[in-house]
Amino acid sequence: MRRTPFAPGFWRSPVRGPWFTSVLGLVLLGGVTVLFVTGLLSYAAYNPDLSPVNDRTPDKGVLGFYLFPWPTHPHWLYRLTQGVHVTLGVALIPVLLAKLWSVVPRLFELPPARSLAHALERISLLLLVGGGLFEFTTGVLNVQLDYVFPGSFYPLHFYGAWVFFAAFLAHAVTKTPAAVRGLRQLRAEGGALASPRPAEPTVSRRGALGLVGGGSLLLFGTTAGQTSDGLRWTALLAPHGGGEPAGGPGGFQINKTAARAGIRAAETGEDAWRLVLTGRAGTVRLARAELLRLPLHGAALPIACVEGWSTSDQWWRGVRLRDLAALVGHDDPAGVLVESLQRHGAFRRAALRANQVADHRSLLALFVNGEALTPDHGHPARIIVPAAPGVLNTKWVARMTFGDL
Repeated sequence: MRRTPFAPGFWRSPVRGPWFTSVLGLVLLGGVTVLFVTGLLSYAAYNPDLSPVNDRTPDKGVLGFYLFPWPTHPHWLYRLTQGVHVTLGVALIPVLLAKLWSVVPRLFELPPARSLAHALERISLLLLVGGGLFEFTTGVLNVQLDYVFPGSFYPLHFYGAWVFFAAFLAHAVTKTPAAVRGLRQLRAEGGALASPRPAEPTVSRRGALGLVGGGSLLLFGTTAGQTSDGLRWTALLAPHGGGEPAGGPGGFQINKTAARAGIRAAETGEDAWRLVLTGRAGTVRLARAELLRLPLHGAALPIACVEGWSTSDQWWRGVRLRDLAALVGHDDPAGVLVESLQRHGAFRRAALRANQVADHRSLLALFVNGEALTPDHGHPARIIVPAAPGVLNTKWVARMTFGDL
């Protein structure tokens, strides 16, 4: 009789067992918890309640809470939290796949449901496995800039995260005690996860864990460097790895070129470009030459992106956002809606909180590292704010509207 995956004797690896699965499960328990918390932090960094342009997740309801209003101190906060989120997520892929492999016989158990409680458990497992694969897959595709999934990454990953983590939390509550017990059963061969007729071993359980750990370390080593200029050459699996794009003061990473954004030189020239400021005192239009006559200030700040890459601190110079707010009647803290010359794209407009505008390091930057901005870095002017995600540091700024958002 031909064996099928539903037959207990089909799965014969001697590596499967309570100890192997327990080790992987406890690693995922800590790792996925960190991923979820850093994901919530990333959500908060987008100022989701400030303006619909920052968060277009439909019907989010009570799921749209965030941990706290996003601060500007320390200035490297988003660089750290999102770097951990992406790098850890990539490094956990071998652990997740090994964990799924270790329990796959349970997914083919017959009968499918022995009772109502058993049926609910099987459904939760489907949500757990499906949600985990969905979150890790869409996350990796987003990091690799491969937007092959239908719809926007943000709502897909947002709702997927809640489904996955709810199933993960329920699974952790019920299975963690068994996992702890499983760690004490290194020599035990029995249990529901062990094969009734194991094949001859080709690798020990410790050896299998070593392979999984080695895979995770390899992914970590070829991804983590994208958060450090000095180690970027090691990030062989990251789109923003392999070294800086060019030399000179503007030779650091970008997320979108001027050509890709549809920015034409004719609209950024001295004669054509004007910055439009609007506030309670009315509207002011400023040419770049007029901006240069205002008090200029400097700040050393990184660029950090949701895809997990970041730059070291670059030296920016320009006009403080709070000084621009004062020009249109906002001496008190006020939020701002920033609009770009870019005509298409999810973040051609972005809103910043009053605390971000008030920070003395928040600039409408005109220079970087001692030279005028290049077109790809946002010439003639761009926003730079401490601890803000890169997409909120709007490039090719055309209009700024100050007030309550």
